[in-house]
Amino acid sequence: MILVVPKETAPAERRVALVPDAVRALSQSGLEIAVEAGAGLEAGFEDEAFESAGARLERDRGALLRSAELLVCVQPPREAEQGEGLRAGATLIGFLRPLDRPELASRLASAGLTAFAVQLIPRITRAQAMDALSSQSNIAGYRAVLLAAAALPRLFPMLVTAAGTISPSRVFVIGAGVAGLQAIATARRLGAVVEAYDVRPAVREQVESLGARFVEVDVEAGEAEDKGGYARAQSEEFYARQRALMGERAAAADVVITTALVPGRAAPRLLDEDAVRGMKRGSVVVDLAAEQGGNCALTRADETVSAHGVTILGPTDLPSQAAFHASQTYARNLVNLLQHLVKEGRLEMDLEDEITRGALLCHEGKIVAEAVRARLDAAPGAA
Repeated sequence: MILVVPKETAPAERRVALVPDAVRALSQSGLEIAVEAGAGLEAGFEDEAFESAGARLERDRGALLRSAELLVCVQPPREAEQGEGLRAGATLIGFLRPLDRPELASRLASAGLTAFAVQLIPRITRAQAMDALSSQSNIAGYRAVLLAAAALPRLFPMLVTAAGTISPSRVFVIGAGVAGLQAIATARRLGAVVEAYDVRPAVREQVESLGARFVEVDVEAGEAEDKGGYARAQSEEFYARQRALMGERAAAADVVITTALVPGRAAPRLLDEDAVRGMKRGSVVVDLAAEQGGNCALTRADETVSAHGVTILGPTDLPSQAAFHASQTYARNLVNLLQHLVKEGRLEMDLEDEITRGALLCHEGKIVAEAVRARLDAAPGAA
């Protein structure tokens, strides 16, 4: 079975789906691996390293894609997005944004492709090593703190110097998922005083174990967590009351890092303009939900906004900014997934298996993922 690794074509994407160590591991599974020339250069992996690991280097992108029986990517190749370039029956694995872009699933199905979306991998114990969403969110949380530290006109740690004592900066993290927890840990390592909030009370212990204070919000929420461990959407009344309380905590902070996302929906608005206006001059907001509209009302994706003396950053490519380790961890996720799916060099479609069934987006011309089908059915103009 021929597995191909194309060079990423999405703007600002520097990661590569497999690294040489991953190629070496998968070659032992009976796969023939072809890598597009230059695919790993921006992440720090030379073509020669892929060849030494057992991959065939291919300079003709069109020929590479046409040869693919199995294609792994970070983001879908532009050819696949247009329903072209890959032969019918090929299998695609990557960040396919199934709930944000369900129309892509429809095009892939129409092109006769089988597709696995790594975002759909179920959050169960035996799939933890395949959880690419978590591995990349972990890096995003780390990078967010470094961005904030660089933009803040203060130092993070308390310093006792001959010129006097410098008090530590205060960091408020909204959302204590994987990215939020890593942001807490990184800010603490840099010496900041950290507090955090999450609508899910179950994460309090994790927040406190990292040395941060968990913010108590006296607002009654509905079911806070879905079966996958993600926060559930709440009522607008809840969010309005929550925003007022978030504004109070943001006013006391030097840095606010927001990470709150609900899969497949616009990011909940947690900081309105009044909250930003109430923050200290020179404060920084890093909004990790920028790609889905932002948790802050003033966020603009991939832009730096200055408003009311506050700097608001809306990065959407943080894992790509640490492309070497982001690629390395993502490749390990894919190796574990592929070793689950591929037996003796062939793809096995065991639809009774929870991981296979959960991650499967489309197969045999049909969209398999129920949540994606429901989103398409609900779209304006759907039959």
